[in-house]
Amino acid sequence: MNSFTTEITVDRTPEEVFTAITDVRAWFSKTITGNATKPGDEFSFVDKGIPSSRIQVTAAVPGRRIDWHVEEAYLAFVDEHDEWTGTSMTFDLTPTEGGTRLRFTHHGLTPDQSCYGECSQCWTGCVNTSLYELLTTGVGQPIPV
Repeated sequence: MNSFTTEITVDRTPEEVFTAITDVRAWFSKTITGNATKPGDEFSFVDKGIPSSRIQVTAAVPGRRIDWHVEEAYLAFVDEHDEWTGTSMTFDLTPTEGGTRLRFTHHGLTPDQSCYGECSQCWTGCVNTSLYELLTTGVGQPIPV
């Protein structure tokens, strides 16, 4: 299905990476309302191109994995406004010598979708830059208000 995937490796424990991922306001978006720490939690965010969203945490295994499911999202910048609705994201954590490898996958975000170019670029910035910097410097670069 060729879903979007990106990876980073940091010199932090899987537990530290897990904790950073669940602090979504620190790396993903400053507009987030709700929580993203345990199964059943729901959060929303707004962005210039995504004026509404609702994402649920479906699994959270500390130090190992976090799963999100997009309950609804409206993508204003493409014709198929609901391309994210029903998709899911996973954060898989693997211990490495001296750190942790994080593999992020947005299942259902595929190259044949209208939003793939912009969304894959945004996820790369959120994970490879903002989350990476949160983990390595203590300060992320979340999507601003």
